[in-house]
Amino acid sequence: MAKKNGNGTEEPLEKQLWKTADKLRKNIDAAEYKHIVLGLIFLKYISDAFEELYATLKADEVNGADPEDKDEYKAENVFFVPMDARWTYLQSKAKQPEIGKFVDDAMDAIEKENASLKGVLPKVFARQNLDPTSLGELIDLVGNIALGDAKARSADVLGHVFEYFLGEFALAEGKKGGQFYTPRSVVELLVEMLEPYKGRVFDPCCGSGGMFVHSEKFVTEHQGKVNDISIYGQESNQTTWRLAKMNLAIRGIDSSQVKWNNEGSLLNNVHKDLKVDFIIANPPFNDSDWSGQVLKKDGRWQFGIPPISNANFAWVQHFTYHLSTNGVAAFVLADTSLSTVSSDEANIRKGLVNSNLVDCIISLPSHLFSNTQIAACIWLISRKRSNTKLRGEKDVLFIDASRKGKLINRKNRILRDSEIRTISDTYHNWKGMDNTIYTDTPGFCKSVNISIIEDNNFVLSPNRYIEPAEQKIESNIEIANEDIESELIRLTDNISEISSELLSNISVGEELKVGAIRKLNVLSSELNGYTTELYKGIIKKYFLDYNIENSEINTPPKNWIETTFGELFKERNIKVKQLGFCPPVYSLTNNGIQNREGNFSKVLSKSNDNYKVAFEGDMVFGLSREIPNLDVFNVKQGAFSGAYHIYSPYDIRLGLLIGAVMRLKLMEQTDILKGGAREGRGLDKHKLLSKKFIVPTIGELDKYWGIING
Repeated sequence: MAKKNGNGTEEPLEKQLWKTADKLRKNIDAAEYKHIVLGLIFLKYISDAFEELYATLKADEVNGADPEDKDEYKAENVFFVPMDARWTYLQSKAKQPEIGKFVDDAMDAIEKENASLKGVLPKVFARQNLDPTSLGELIDLVGNIALGDAKARSADVLGHVFEYFLGEFALAEGKKGGQFYTPRSVVELLVEMLEPYKGRVFDPCCGSGGMFVHSEKFVTEHQGKVNDISIYGQESNQTTWRLAKMNLAIRGIDSSQVKWNNEGSLLNNVHKDLKVDFIIANPPFNDSDWSGQVLKKDGRWQFGIPPISNANFAWVQHFTYHLSTNGVAAFVLADTSLSTVSSDEANIRKGLVNSNLVDCIISLPSHLFSNTQIAACIWLISRKRSNTKLRGEKDVLFIDASRKGKLINRKNRILRDSEIRTISDTYHNWKGMDNTIYTDTPGFCKSVNISIIEDNNFVLSPNRYIEPAEQKIESNIEIANEDIESELIRLTDNISEISSELLSNISVGEELKVGAIRKLNVLSSELNGYTTELYKGIIKKYFLDYNIENSEINTPPKNWIETTFGELFKERNIKVKQLGFCPPVYSLTNNGIQNREGNFSKVLSKSNDNYKVAFEGDMVFGLSREIPNLDVFNVKQGAFSGAYHIYSPYDIRLGLLIGAVMRLKLMEQTDILKGGAREGRGLDKHKLLSKKFIVPTIGELDKYWGIING
């Protein structure tokens, strides 16, 4: 039975088991301990399945059944377990100092009796760094996994625990963990998009087999026939391949076509002539060590030779090569694959679009993968498009899911079940015959004709095409309310009075009055709340809700005027060589301005003479593949690469306001970009300078600024 958490809710069984098992780890690294725990769970599974069938055969001995006949088990797709490898035997030895050797011997014995497990099971239990007492406790823990369930159900429980532990070990191992495990929510999304009910399913970089497990689970949950699916896979890491074989065996999935070689699918394609109905994969991102130099004449490169420095489009073409005439592939890639302007990659992407193979592109949220912080996306490639009359025959569906997901800790995010359904339903509605079901949704999805993609140089970044969503800021304050101003003045006057009293007491050595300090704290808190609401109210009313392009809808409020960026800012082109010294160097990233010291390993250039100098309040603009990078510089003085554009405000207060609004509505700034520059985008200075804004007059600004800043 599940235990209660501190908040009174029940804690899932697998979470209880993980906590207990992890406590027993002691001085063993998670990467090593993974094989100990998962090996025992697997051993428990095959022993349970064996003993269940053994009991059935034993009861049927009078009719000629033989519980010790290996063929009886083979016929039922159950592994034969020798006497000294059965769980009951091992658990009886759990308290003995030699328990590690007993388990290793059991693994050997099982491999000898079952050819499909040869070289798969871990023999790591007799190592000196594994305390026999802890191992015995772990065996007792795993032995209780079924917890009263019928043995017929224990396989489901063990499979679920095995899967949960895989995910927890991936988190514990960090970057290394991601090499064997694709996050469950990402796998579920891929499977829901593909709907692999029937046919051949292929993962040429299968890790620990999660894609296959969820494909079979999907079929089962949708009342399909599991035997209608055939599994094919390949893995280059032998240790990970072993995990996959165990993961599939514990689910009763035939893994005979899941192969291992240390060269990998690109260099040594063991399923060379295979054509499949579904491909589902998460290949290594931006792999530069894929032996591209020896594969330049490979027959898989239908759309162009991939660059030696990056395997992304080698994988894409590997997938398309293995698709049948009606095959569909769903796979994860680094989002740079959508917009890179490398001629080799851009031409391959162009070929895929022009061949009408690209079905859907999904941008994913950050922090989904434990092994990398590189932004990721999902590609759906379909050979069905030209063979059907479904919607989207000459369109591509773009979905922006970058703002979805739930943080489960400081570093990791998952997609919620409801979000997975929303994304997959959007795709399937778009593909359906009834065009009325699907509609473009600002900020989330858009169906785009291939001709428009061609006009955008075949860049496939969803943000290039999806209209920005209406942004909302909740505020309880109406700006027209004069009471706000008088209330703020009252609070600031009271704080000033109490502060003066406290300072006077300190100066004459009198005892501080606790009541005055408390009152000061309360008033300060109130003031902070009021000023926060006032700021939100100003932004909402005068920036987000105001339609500057249509003066008939609304005109500037009292004491506010319409103006342009060029009337508020001027370009600053001071160079370091003019300044006479180089201040601290900064860079502009998607997360804003960052000091380069200690944060960046790449040196910008040998000489900093031509770096541009920025001062506090300056707006700094950079270049990006999808959206502009921009931020307000909030340090007294700094230097930036000459590739950046720096604009100085005539009034620093207006500069801060405009900067905050442009950062807040970042997705709407694509109108100030132009093509043809580094990474495909550049700043269009003319459009920037003529960009319209609404701002308070200097008098109005003085009033509010004086109140907010005391």
